[in-house]
Amino acid sequence: MSYQRKLKGLYVITDDKSTPSNNVLEKVELALQGGASIVQLRDKTSSDTVLEQIAVRVQKLCKEYEALFVLNDKIELAIKLQCDGLHIGKSDHKNLENIRKRFHGIIGVSCYGDILLAKYCELMGADYVAFGSFYNSPTKPDSNIVPLKVLQEAKEKITIPICAIGGINTQNLDEVISYKPDMVSVISDIWNSDNITEQSKIYTDNF
Repeated sequence: MSYQRKLKGLYVITDDKSTPSNNVLEKVELALQGGASIVQLRDKTSSDTVLEQIAVRVQKLCKEYEALFVLNDKIELAIKLQCDGLHIGKSDHKNLENIRKRFHGIIGVSCYGDILLAKYCELMGADYVAFGSFYNSPTKPDSNIVPLKVLQEAKEKITIPICAIGGINTQNLDEVISYKPDMVSVISDIWNSDNITEQSKIYTDNF
């Protein structure tokens, strides 16, 4: 896939609280200006109609910056809009083979700390897998904490790109990067920054 080469670097994920629908485009563009290579639209509150409108605009913006656009969870909408990418969680793990047949863009899967699940997802056609949380996450405070050594094991056993996510910030970034993930996903530490573009550059300078 032509977009697979972009599965590297800073992977920003929008958030209902930090990037509400009225300013999500503005904030995403600031992150793109800072070098974000992947943007995931994760919107749990907007109606499907509103979400479709936002998704179209965010994908257009990503194309302008030659970045990858990923839609979270909304499988049918991702197929309809022919999104660059789709990210799914545990509720859709068992449907991955069917999703792969219907969606022709990049598919990413949350694997938490489960290497066997990641290997299964790779076999079923996933293009990347995400592991975490590695630290306490302001976005998902109830997430289980996964040891960073999972990244090392994943790099040894999985051939598709690997993403680290969960509570990552500039204070622990060096520790995460030392395990050589292909991508680092960030939410709060980007969107809550006073200067989103400069904050994004701190991450992109590590890749």
